[in-house]
Amino acid sequence: MSVTDAKVASDVEARLKKAEALLEGHFQLTSGLHSDRYVQCAKLLSHPKEAEAVCAQLAKRFADTHVDLVLGPALGGVIVAHEVARALGTPAIFAERKEGEMMIRRGFGVPKGAKVLVVEDVVTTGGSVKEVLQLVKDAGGEIVGVGSIVQRAPQSPFDVRYESLLQLEVTAWEPAECPLCAQGTPAVKPGSRPGS
Repeated sequence: MSVTDAKVASDVEARLKKAEALLEGHFQLTSGLHSDRYVQCAKLLSHPKEAEAVCAQLAKRFADTHVDLVLGPALGGVIVAHEVARALGTPAIFAERKEGEMMIRRGFGVPKGAKVLVVEDVVTTGGSVKEVLQLVKDAGGEIVGVGSIVQRAPQSPFDVRYESLLQLEVTAWEPAECPLCAQGTPAVKPGSRPGS
């Protein structure tokens, strides 16, 4: 990690803490895993100036790449896509779930041959992003990379270029192996996909 990257990571972590977006407790993640820490980027992104500042840093990571369109999975990637696109001077769209299936709706589309940057707030397993990457491929778009504010995974879960501003490794357990469950502490599901 370069000195600049380390400064950006430190700044992003400080902004998350100030916004009370780094939570501690017993959480069920979107992936189904359990953890004692949770990153609720929505609390940071609810402040427009913070969203603009952080996402401008993410956009800088792709300044060396031609991007025609920025695409984020709902819900976490919507504001990130908008702000990264603003910084890059491109349109932003989002994909969303309908009856459990990720799709691009509302008159949005990926033009054939468009160079697409997919962005997300937090990446753990990368499941939602992988679904969006497949939508881009199916539409004939060209994926130029994936970006996120926070990377929880120890390494990239993607087979394309991946940039994150802050790597925050957080311990996660299968529910059957969760020590917090063993203590009888109920898990809270703070994310945007209840029941998963």
